[in-house]
Amino acid sequence: MYVIFEGVDTSGKSTQIDILKGLFKDAIFTKEPGGTKLGADIRKLLLEGEVSSKTAELFLFLSDRAEHYHRIIKPNKDKLIFSDRGFISGIAYAMTNGKDFDLDTLIELNMMAIESTLPDKLFLFVTNENLIKERLKGKDKDNIENRGIKYLLEVQDNMKKVISLLGIKYVEIDSSMSIDDIGKIIVKEIKNHNGDKA
Repeated sequence: MYVIFEGVDTSGKSTQIDILKGLFKDAIFTKEPGGTKLGADIRKLLLEGEVSSKTAELFLFLSDRAEHYHRIIKPNKDKLIFSDRGFISGIAYAMTNGKDFDLDTLIELNMMAIESTLPDKLFLFVTNENLIKERLKGKDKDNIENRGIKYLLEVQDNMKKVISLLGIKYVEIDSSMSIDDIGKIIVKEIKNHNGDKA
């Protein structure tokens, strides 16, 4: 079972993935970008480096995605995989970054990178302006977070558009809920999908 957690920075998905590590000890936990050695180098370039071209940024993300799929997702299709972000983020951020990027082209490039493999379960963490503002307080911001709250909310809207366009069924998570309540929803969804009792 291939599970992707999507959401903008500070939405709480990474916190939930950390909790799941203690509950599903045999599962594979990964992330995009940065789930492979190449991805870790690309992640550092994207978040700390000086990539000024939006087109270059797009292709760095795509390179990471293709390598990640080849090394992590494809060889482990018979296992439970949790991924902190995936291609939905890739398309949504690219849509927000460059108005010249054609959506059909973005989808085609991303599908090429992941060999058209869609997740079995998708969780979308939805946040709001006040929550982002609160969670960014006192945080060392990376290059993405420095683009501002309005930018992050636009990315979130684009995530919804991509999911809808591709017709992917998903579970929407209200990021303002308690960590425990969110966790219960996620575990129930995972167990129900696998036919276990929640």
